[in-house]
Amino acid sequence: MAQLRSGCFHVENPYSRQLRAIPVSPENTDTLVFWSKNFHDFLAGGYGEALEKMGYHLFFNFTVNSEDRILEPHAPSLSAKFYQMGELSRRFGAGAVTWRFDPICHYMIGQNLHDNLSDFSVLAAKAAASGITRCVTSFVDLYRKVLGRERRIPGFSFVPLPLEKKRDIVLSLKGILDSLGMGLYLCCERELFDTLPLGSGVEESACIPNPLLERLSGAVLSRAKDSGQRKAKGCGCYLSKDIGSYRTQPCYHNCLFCYANPCAPEAVHE
Repeated sequence: MAQLRSGCFHVENPYSRQLRAIPVSPENTDTLVFWSKNFHDFLAGGYGEALEKMGYHLFFNFTVNSEDRILEPHAPSLSAKFYQMGELSRRFGAGAVTWRFDPICHYMIGQNLHDNLSDFSVLAAKAAASGITRCVTSFVDLYRKVLGRERRIPGFSFVPLPLEKKRDIVLSLKGILDSLGMGLYLCCERELFDTLPLGSGVEESACIPNPLLERLSGAVLSRAKDSGQRKAKGCGCYLSKDIGSYRTQPCYHNCLFCYANPCAPEAVHE
């Protein structure tokens, strides 16, 4: 908030540690896009209302997965997330909130196969009751950081799924969402998307969805795609400026599947 009030963010390159100044004022910034699985402090502090008064439009990518303390050891409870989901929709409009059920995970503990799909129907019903109409999903990507965390949990291993199984899961989720009037979008799943039958109704996603942001704010935004993202994998994000940092604004959720956060692997599992 202090940097926003100053009109400029000083963002550190995660590799070179060099700082660059990014001007962020209501005159040159239409929408602030937030990704989180815990908006408690944001809501309790009234920061969204303060940002709107400053002239910013807001958009929220809210990750709410099935409760699973192995995969997400420090995420808020589902009841807390349901409250936050409702509050975001009530305060800022349901159209400004996308529900991310992300990522879908299958894993072994010993000889037993598990997944995090068990609460999907309940989550979908709660999202729909809040007026949310977009659900974005993807399957876990086993990056080196993820495999490093995996190795530190005895008897645990992620299970990669064949495309045919992923397709069946996606179509099943689509059926649940159809009954609630919600759309299903895939994030960076081009290969999977290409296996879906014509007319499935599933669409490819963008975390920075400029056409939608235009409808919400009434602004005219750039239609340039973000070349720094995984376009070949199906990323549809439009050009934006990332003002976040895992070092200066660290995430403490320590999710086992996180591809980005450089948290200490030994802190992942309790």
